[in-house]
Amino acid sequence: MPTATNHLKDHIEIIARHEEEFLAARTKTERLGDTVGAFVGSARFVALHLAWFGAWILINTLHLGPFRHFDPAPFPLLDTVVAIEAIFLASFIVMRQGRLSRRSDERDHLILQVLILTEREVTAVLNVQRQIASKIGLPELTTNAEIAQLSQKTSIDEVAQTIKDSLPAE
Repeated sequence: MPTATNHLKDHIEIIARHEEEFLAARTKTERLGDTVGAFVGSARFVALHLAWFGAWILINTLHLGPFRHFDPAPFPLLDTVVAIEAIFLASFIVMRQGRLSRRSDERDHLILQVLILTEREVTAVLNVQRQIASKIGLPELTTNAEIAQLSQKTSIDEVAQTIKDSLPAE
């Protein structure tokens, strides 16, 4: 079993290396967007805003010591600040989602390449097994229709077109 563990460990290290390379290749803007996006999605961000909004509203509605009302209800200045913040936060979030979408596309392409390679390997193995079965006198395996069909080369283009033709039009 040590081989399986090493094999699994090798795959994990390859995946980790790919992720590290992807993260290292980010631009400064993408890194900033990721940092802002991570902070915006945190409980600390929510707590900070609760405290900020609460203090703003209290200062502008109650008479608290030396603080004067600078934005009376319905708080038009707060509305403006929050709207501007929302524009920037939305921009950072969309930037981050775009980068994550590109990464997802890269993973999908890699998975597709591995699956195509696997299909070719399995087809080759089935052909070898059929040849072995023929040589050792197992005609039921060499003439089995399902195995014969699976032993044929699969055209990825044909599969893609068949799927496209089978899906309902949008």
